Amino acid sequence: MTLPADLLAHARAAKGFMPEDEGALLHRWALERLPHGPALEVGTYCGKSAVWLGGAARETGGTVFTVDHHRGSEENQAGWEHHDTTLVDAEAGVMDTLPTFRRTIAAAGLEDQVVAVVGRSETVSRWWRTPLSLLFIDGGHGVEPARADFRGWPQWVVPGGVLLVHDVFPDPADGGRPPYEEIYLPALASGAFTEVDVVGSMRVLRRTSGAAGDPVAD
Repeated sequence: MTLPADLLAHARAAKGFMPEDEGALLHRWALERLPHGPALEVGTYCGKSAVWLGGAARETGGTVFTVDHHRGSEENQAGWEHHDTTLVDAEAGVMDTLPTFRRTIAAAGLEDQVVAVVGRSETVSRWWRTPLSLLFIDGGHGVEPARADFRGWPQWVVPGGVLLVHDVFPDPADGGRPPYEEIYLPALASGAFTEVDVVGSMRVLRRTSGAAGDPVAD
C-alpha cells in the first residue's frame, strides 16, 4: 500500500534527502511492523522520512519516536555540501531544524503519531528501554556518530522486528562509508540480523536471533 496522496504531497515538500522509492520502502515496512510495537527513527532533520513513517502509524494506530538534537549533522554545517542557511537560528548562530520539523509534522496532521525526542542519539539511547518493532538509523554519517548509533540502538529491536539503515554504500565511489562499515556490516556480523530487502541505499535487516535488550555490539 502506498502513502495516501495528502501525505505524499507533504513528504515531497519537506526538506530532506530521502528518495521517494526509499521512502516507500520505509512506509511499507512500517505498515508491517507498527502493529507489533513502536518504531524509532534516529536522525530526523526536517521530518521528511517521519512523514513516511507517520503515515503508516496513522493507518495502523502506531507510534513513531524520532531522535535528533536538531543542530544538524556534520555534513549540514557551514562550509559543507548539505548546509542550508535557512535552517540557521539567527540569534544563536547554529543550526536548528526543530521548528521546521514541527511545522512539517503539524502540516501533515501527524502530531498524534510522531513524537519528537530532542537530544543526542548517544544520550537518549543510554536510557532507552522500550522494545522496538522497527528501528530506522539515518543519523550522523561520521565514524563516531555511526558507531554510537550501533552501540546504542539495534539491541532494542524485537525478534522479527527490522533494522533499516540509510545511505549504505558498499562502493566507496557512491558515498560515505560509516553507515556501511559501522552499522550495516557489524549488524550482519553480529549474527542477530539477516538482510531481507534492499532499495537504493536502504538496507532492511530482520532480527533473527536474540531478544530485545540483548547486546548486539561488542
